[in-house]
Amino acid sequence: MKILIIEDELKTGNYLKQGLSEAGFTVDLARTGPDGLHLALTGEEPYDLIVLDVMLPGINGWKVLEMLRLAGQQVPVIFLTANDQIDDRVKGLELGADDYLIKPFAFSELLARIRSSLRRTNQVSEVTLLRVADLELDLLSRQVTRQGQRIKLTAKEFSLLALFMRRQGEVLSSALIASLIWDMNFDSDTNVIAVAIRRLRSKVDDPYANKLIRTLRGMGYVLEAPERELQSS
Repeated sequence: MKILIIEDELKTGNYLKQGLSEAGFTVDLARTGPDGLHLALTGEEPYDLIVLDVMLPGINGWKVLEMLRLAGQQVPVIFLTANDQIDDRVKGLELGADDYLIKPFAFSELLARIRSSLRRTNQVSEVTLLRVADLELDLLSRQVTRQGQRIKLTAKEFSLLALFMRRQGEVLSSALIASLIWDMNFDSDTNVIAVAIRRLRSKVDDPYANKLIRTLRGMGYVLEAPERELQSS
């Protein structure tokens, strides 16, 4: 999935690009309205979604969206705005925006809104039952079982496990986990991630012979089926 970010604030733009890239998207970043509009209209491959700031150099976000719609571009657009006035929000929606988010915002909320918008445009299929080896997680009933036995998790543990299972086989860094689950920048002096994963392991791994969650020193954590199952499947 390819996303275009149009954001002139240096730190915000870089933070969003890194976060969305780590979440599995291909991301381009433009710093001005004209540059963003040019990328959106002339890119070799169409974008699946645009994250668009309102206050931009050259052309503001309102005008960028208006020109996109006039050009026949129906790509989903999520506005970022520091102004929480209802009139501004209504204006964006009337111009054809799909959603808006008021600064400052949590990255996890933006990610959720992006995925929701993509689902509405039938670009992403919704999966409600996640399964890795003999571990199952039901997103609707919020139940977790292993070998048919119910496992009780806290809300954070459930979110953490869901993240691992959605992205099974992928190494997740502590920084990414901190951003997506705790809405915070990772501080190397804190052990909150390590402690949370240790507690999760004590429930989903320790009572069972086959371990699913592994630590890769200096890289992060990964959840995947045992090698025997991978080889036989």
